[in-house]
Amino acid sequence: MEYNSKEIEKKWQDYWKENDSFEPSEDFTKEKKYILSMFPFPSGRLHMGHVRNYSISDAFARYHRQQGKNVLHPIGFDSFGMPAENAAIKNNANPKTWTYDNIDYMKNEFYSLGFSFSRKREMATSDELYTKFEQSFIIDMYEKGLLYREKGLLNWCPHDQTVLANEQVIDGCCWRCDTPVVKKDMNQYYFKITQYADELLEDLKKLEGGWPKQVLTMQDNWIGKSNGLAFDLSFDDSSKERLNSKFDSFDVFTTRPDTIYGVSYTALAPEHAIVTYMIENNLLSDEIISEIKKMKTTSSIDRQKEKSGISLGLNVIHPLTGKSIPVWIANFVLMDYGSGAVMAVPAHDDRDYDFAKKYDLEINAVIKPFDGEADDTKAYTEVGELFNSGEFDGMNSKKSQYNIIKHFEEKKIGKKTTNYKLKDWGVSRQRYWGAPIPFIHCEDCGLVMEKKENLPIALPDDVEITGEGNPLDNHPTWKHCKCSACGKDAIRETDTMDTFVESSWYFLRFCASPENMQDEAFSAEQIKYWMGVDNYIGGIEHAVLHLLYARFFTKVFRDLGYLDFDEPFDNLLTQGMVLKDGSKMSKSKGNTVDPDEIIEKFGADTARLFILFAAPPTQELEWNDSGVEGSHKFIKRFFDRSSNIVACESIPKIAHAELSKDEKFARKKVYEALVRANDVYNEKFTFNTLIAGTMEAMNALNAQSNSDVWSEGYWILASIMEPVIPHVACEISEKYFSLNNLTKQTVLDEVFVEDSITLGVSINGKRRAEIEVAVDESKENIIALAKEKTAKWLEGMIVVKEIVVPKKLVNIVVKG
Repeated sequence: MEYNSKEIEKKWQDYWKENDSFEPSEDFTKEKKYILSMFPFPSGRLHMGHVRNYSISDAFARYHRQQGKNVLHPIGFDSFGMPAENAAIKNNANPKTWTYDNIDYMKNEFYSLGFSFSRKREMATSDELYTKFEQSFIIDMYEKGLLYREKGLLNWCPHDQTVLANEQVIDGCCWRCDTPVVKKDMNQYYFKITQYADELLEDLKKLEGGWPKQVLTMQDNWIGKSNGLAFDLSFDDSSKERLNSKFDSFDVFTTRPDTIYGVSYTALAPEHAIVTYMIENNLLSDEIISEIKKMKTTSSIDRQKEKSGISLGLNVIHPLTGKSIPVWIANFVLMDYGSGAVMAVPAHDDRDYDFAKKYDLEINAVIKPFDGEADDTKAYTEVGELFNSGEFDGMNSKKSQYNIIKHFEEKKIGKKTTNYKLKDWGVSRQRYWGAPIPFIHCEDCGLVMEKKENLPIALPDDVEITGEGNPLDNHPTWKHCKCSACGKDAIRETDTMDTFVESSWYFLRFCASPENMQDEAFSAEQIKYWMGVDNYIGGIEHAVLHLLYARFFTKVFRDLGYLDFDEPFDNLLTQGMVLKDGSKMSKSKGNTVDPDEIIEKFGADTARLFILFAAPPTQELEWNDSGVEGSHKFIKRFFDRSSNIVACESIPKIAHAELSKDEKFARKKVYEALVRANDVYNEKFTFNTLIAGTMEAMNALNAQSNSDVWSEGYWILASIMEPVIPHVACEISEKYFSLNNLTKQTVLDEVFVEDSITLGVSINGKRRAEIEVAVDESKENIIALAKEKTAKWLEGMIVVKEIVVPKKLVNIVVKG
């Protein structure tokens, strides 16, 4: 029987669909496994990164089903977002139509690859039902004080014409289109994620061992907790007068209180309130105002490259020395951290030093090495001894920080403070294709919530998308509504939510019973049983976006009483990218590989086998056409050699002691592959080593002819390979084993018991030969056999000593 991938794969895909083979059981007494891959945006076609991601999760799901566990392995679509609008503009299509056509196409691709997803729990985040539940959560969060609206300087993408959260600005550019981001002053809705900063940081400890250290470190750094000193810098009288007595001081934060005596200038962010006041009240020249505006529209990352500043002609008073300190604007000072104002100590900070040198500002050293003088041609940033620091002279600079903060607190001029890099999450987007924010603007009542009974607030279908402005704001009728509080004419909020809101709780949506999905976002009973996610698979690029937001939402939902746990994902696997010609696959580079073409030419099992065999899942994978062909040849060989099997309903019983050496070796390699499979699926996830073990076992089986050994071998190998190449494994299993082998396999220790061992034989320490002896062979016989094998090296020599190292080697010492 010749291997025909098209026939075999269609047969089993139809079988799995007709038999609801992958629906989880409602029997909550069974041990569960919740296996989830980060769901895709429905861009239109799968790419090889998708194939890798879902092949990994599918292997987990299929393996754990074999182990008798109740497996939830769902799929959905992260279907709101900018690409749908951009495609609508490009193709003159409706974003909704474009999105759902793509979903239908991609679902067919998923099932053509044999992925074992639950069909009954499929969903898309753009479904109106999903929006209804999400809008209800948003209202609850607003009532809890976790959502608020205020005006501020926001990250603005000029290309996509929308606001971005801090986490969506990557190296100063839009995370989606790579356009440099600018700052824009406008109203925005925020989630109060900073209220959970400490818990998000502390609970990273709970994830140790289950999450990659790199992801934990990235989240730790993004939250950016730092302890230090906060104090006010007061203006001198002339500066107060220039500011029309509007400001007496401004506050600064430093993690280096030990350098306080070295402050020689202070710097404000160009967006600081004092700077804004001076601009609005014409206290600066037109030339300086123009420079400030240029700074403000420069991306954060570019502002860190070349340091530039502007003197404001203001001075503050040093809180300890009483000296006058000039106030500057510096482009490297950002409003995103601290108060948007810094004390500058050029003698002990590289950035401050470069700025001071550029503008010829004072450099006051206050720390020196314990054993000498510092190099005054650069900043001294190491721990050392304080000097020129008043009563703190001679102290260890690191240890002095506690004393200096205490001094500030005793004098009531400052206090110990904790700061965070993390800022509240801005979630307003000025786009059409997103979930509407369920609020109303009323002239009498102000900002009011929509009533829950009116949800969902759905998007209009008759929308014109031109790429200019907010389509909802420009719609002639949609935004006009009645106030939910007073009933008067009002305006509906036209901003939609950041699409990361949808992905922050979708894993909970899968925990709704299919029978009740219309009535509840998720079931308390199902949540208690299925959560947390046992294995979560996705790209490391989501470390401080989706993964941080999902952790935040989980804690919020806990506090709202929806659930009773702290963390959503028990174990996280971050798979590497798929490369071709050394680069990430992209259409612009012309190095993409279409999964449909691979399936058409070689079959889905070949695509799955190659993608899991070519590299461990956490490493980058280099696409290799010859590797794909090699994977296809192995599957053909695996299928063809199944003809050596004798059909059976249970695993053959074999008298191991009566087998030949080759037969025993074949059994050993088969069971080694089984041991490796259990290790891979449960701990290491290195599918390449599992597949290599199967190949080794196949070679060993081929070196013998015992039909029982063949049958036992395939009983086990088809079982452990079913998660990787399910179609051909099921075809073999059905034909020869009535599918009875697709269950938990038992390791037989007898196959690892060695009858004989191989020993190296050395003459004067130089290896000359090998001998095979019985495990319990006597020392005398071992030496005799060793001498026989090395006779030509012993001729004319006198044996001085004979050494046998048990189970390792024989060494014969001779002299002439």
